Amino acid sequence: MVETVPTATNSPNVQLHQVGKPLIRTDAPNKAYGNTLYAGDLTMPGMLYAKVFRADRPSALIVKVDTARARALEGVRCVLTAWDLPDRLVVTDIPGQTGGKTKNTAQPILAKERVRFFNEPIALIAADSEEIAASARDLIEVEYAPFPGVFDRAEALTAGAPLVDGDANVVAAYKIRKGDTERGFEEADLVIENSFRTQVQEQAFLEPEAGLAWMDDKNVLNIKVSTQVVEHFRAIADALGIPHNRVHIEAMYVGGGFGGKEGLTIEMMLALLAYNTRKPVRLILTREESFVNHGNRHPFTLHYRSGVKKDGRITAMEVRLIADSGAYSKLSPYVLLYATVGAPGPYKVDNLKVDSVVAATNNLSTCAFRGFGTMQACVAYEGQMDEIAKSLGLTPLEVRQKNFIHTGDRNATGQKIESAVWSEQCAIQALEALGERAKGNDVVKIGRGLACYQQSYGRIRWFKDSSEAWVGIEVDGTVIVRCAVTDIGAGQSSSLAQIAAEVLGVPMEKVVTYFGDCTLNPLAGTSSASRALYMTGNATKMAATKVRDNLLEWAGRHFQVPPDDLQLVEFRVTAISDPARSMPIDELARRCAADGVHRHHLAMFKAPTSEGLDPETGQGEVFPDFTYGAHACEVAVDTETGEVTVLKSVGAHDVGQSLNPQSVAGQIEGSALMGQGFALCEEIIQRNGVLVTPSFSEYLIPTSEDVPETKAIILESRSGLGPFGSKGMGEPAFAPVAASIANAVADAIGVRIFELPITSEKVINALARKASGQVKMH
Repeated sequence: MVETVPTATNSPNVQLHQVGKPLIRTDAPNKAYGNTLYAGDLTMPGMLYAKVFRADRPSALIVKVDTARARALEGVRCVLTAWDLPDRLVVTDIPGQTGGKTKNTAQPILAKERVRFFNEPIALIAADSEEIAASARDLIEVEYAPFPGVFDRAEALTAGAPLVDGDANVVAAYKIRKGDTERGFEEADLVIENSFRTQVQEQAFLEPEAGLAWMDDKNVLNIKVSTQVVEHFRAIADALGIPHNRVHIEAMYVGGGFGGKEGLTIEMMLALLAYNTRKPVRLILTREESFVNHGNRHPFTLHYRSGVKKDGRITAMEVRLIADSGAYSKLSPYVLLYATVGAPGPYKVDNLKVDSVVAATNNLSTCAFRGFGTMQACVAYEGQMDEIAKSLGLTPLEVRQKNFIHTGDRNATGQKIESAVWSEQCAIQALEALGERAKGNDVVKIGRGLACYQQSYGRIRWFKDSSEAWVGIEVDGTVIVRCAVTDIGAGQSSSLAQIAAEVLGVPMEKVVTYFGDCTLNPLAGTSSASRALYMTGNATKMAATKVRDNLLEWAGRHFQVPPDDLQLVEFRVTAISDPARSMPIDELARRCAADGVHRHHLAMFKAPTSEGLDPETGQGEVFPDFTYGAHACEVAVDTETGEVTVLKSVGAHDVGQSLNPQSVAGQIEGSALMGQGFALCEEIIQRNGVLVTPSFSEYLIPTSEDVPETKAIILESRSGLGPFGSKGMGEPAFAPVAASIANAVADAIGVRIFELPITSEKVINALARKASGQVKMH
């Protein structure tokens, strides 16, 4: 059962007519009826079919790549290896970035002299049919020479460990020094110390990577693809050595991304084959190929040492974080930064010391994934909060209430929290919504867990992020929104339509949004970092507001009233002081057009900026703002089999302002199940760098039968930086789920399992350790 409980505790200071309403999303009908086109549905006459030849080992030298038999196969039109390409790297750093300095990470387009991870691409094939391309792939032969690999993140940091790339395996490292931790521990009545481990998780989106590329009659390389970032056109153009305006990327509706389609996935492969063959090329990955093609969630080791008073107040905290980037750094420096800043969670810790590092290994590369480092930290700091409460004889809520950060406080990096912090309200409502506790017995134990969080939305400030949108009204009163934001299933394009409809007073069905096109739409940046609504929503609101102002200025002259005495509501412009002075919006638009009034506007929204952190103290402003909330759950644990069943799951979040409650509830509900999978069953397993869970036969995700009673509680402080006071929700709703389940399991069986996922085997082992007097399981 899914229940949405809207809770508006702050009243809006303007009357909203469409924002805040559960309107039917613009993308919903076609998706419901199966009419939506996805990248994998696209075809062109005479197109070729692509396949990728990948390494069968995680670390080796490449002595020779023999493609002769593959090239000779009838129907094969192109075979490319690194030796056929320009000697360039492809940038894998923050995608779509235009401002601010980044790490400039890069990796080879195709492996040339060395293989660094299992299934690393070595060759590309394009052929007349998929079967011929697959046969050609099987004919490629590679001669390897042994090269030692390293597969443990801690071992990779030791002296003498095999080097993955360059002269060190340290990809990035950070530190935070705030207050006096030594004095803080001296003041503590009790010191709690624990280590936690999180695993590699696969995004498991419904739609694997897919796309179609071709050269047009203008010599422009066109790519229609499933992606979160159309701004990849720059990296592709640079890698091919062609002008940026010769690459045109259009993102189709995306069947799920969760960060897995944020980096370059197959765009470069399609580009190379289409550019070299001058023919349309289609590439659709199998599920097994998808598992190794994009970066998964970073695994972390998280060590927490907390000093507390008897009343639960934290006096000091020391944190050590170690993450695994896999073979190439990709977005690892930034994932680590998010985890570092988020290490203390939504709590005010005056004396704080954090040391973090991400190591390169020969494991599969890790990259962006919903939560982006913050949720791994949440598993640890929320587990630590429950352990503190248990040691002091306090309830989990009591110890959190003693430490919550509040508006006006400064967080781990000294950044002042400007927006509302409703952690306590969210926690109380989530716990209350669980209702009556289920009944257990001698075998089945019932437990409840709570987890709170602090999750940023918007990009790192020193990236100097910006987004553009164009809004215009036609002479019949219909509205067009143009914005290159990608729609990855969360209703990004529909949200822009709802914003424009609100500002211009037209029904949402009269708004059409053109999205996901890097050439024909104003660039908007990525659909990542929970930034899409914040950035593109603000840009759209700015553009629509300028159009509105132009219309009302003309109407004010016509009706002889000040423009601020006019409103655009229900497809009419009306004088507030004299409702008889009114006309339909289509008539207003026609008369404005006749008088040469601008009925369209291009706007740019710029996010707040900073110049980075102090390298010695880690102090400075990192993110634009933060979302706060809580998740509570109830579980049943079978102590004979170790099976954990989630009975109830409740997410309560301050979303600032809900543009569409149905979409917000969808984020909360989807996050609940995805977090459940991370907590209990999902794990990418590698043995010496070789993937042994390559498909959904081995990699287990929750099914419809695992969905518990779920509730979404929406609180609205209207204090966010997004349009109408909204906050980002794509990632925040996910952040606390796994932590709440881990806490519930510990509550049920009386012993904590410190390593995710919490499998049946780990439950049985934990109970055995408890019975033998060993209360920790590291």
